[in-house]
Amino acid sequence: MKKKKKSQEEHEIQAEDQPDFDWGAESESDDVESLEINEAGEVEGSLSEGDEQSDLQSELEEIRSQAEEYLDGWQRARAEFANYKKRIQKEREESRSFITAEILSKYITVVDDFERALSDRPSDGASDAWAEGVDMIYRKLKTILESEGVEEFSPEGEIFDPNFHEAIGFEESDDHDEGMIFQVIQPGYKIGERVIRPAIVRVAK
Repeated sequence: MKKKKKSQEEHEIQAEDQPDFDWGAESESDDVESLEINEAGEVEGSLSEGDEQSDLQSELEEIRSQAEEYLDGWQRARAEFANYKKRIQKEREESRSFITAEILSKYITVVDDFERALSDRPSDGASDAWAEGVDMIYRKLKTILESEGVEEFSPEGEIFDPNFHEAIGFEESDDHDEGMIFQVIQPGYKIGERVIRPAIVRVAK
C-alpha cells in the first residue's frame, strides 16, 4: 500500500513539474501566423501578376515591331521583284528587237531590188504579167516586214538628223533651208526607235 501511494505521489509531482500548455492559444497563434503569411502571399501574388502583365505587354510590343519590320521587308522585296521583272522584260524586248533587226535587214536589200525592178517595168503587154507577179511578191514581202514591226520612213522635207539619216551630199538649194533634206535616195527602216537602216539623203546647205 505504501508503495502504491508513493507511486501516485510521484506521478502528481511530475504532473506539477510539467509547464502549462494552452493548446487553444497555440492554435490561435498558428492561425495568426498563417493569416499573415497568407496575406503576404496575396500581396506577393498581386505583384507577380502585374509583372506578368508588363512582360506580356513588352512581348506584344516586340512582336508588333517584328511584324512591322517583316512587312516592310516584304514590301521592299516585292517592289524589287516587280522592278526586276520589268527590267528583264525590257531586256528581252530589246534583245528580240536587236535580233529581229539583224535578220530583217537582209530582207530590206531584197525590197530594194524589187523596187528597182518595178521602176523599170516594161510597157509592152508581154511583160505586164511578169510585172504584176513581181509586184505581188513585193507587196507580200512588205507585209511580212510590217508584221514584224518594221517601219519605212522617207524624211524628205525634214531636218537632217544623223541618228536617222545618212547624207551622201550637201548641195546649195534656193528652195530649201539649210540642213533640210530635199531628196531621199533610199528610204530608211526602223523597229520602234531602233534604226535598222538610215535613210540615204541629200541635204541643203
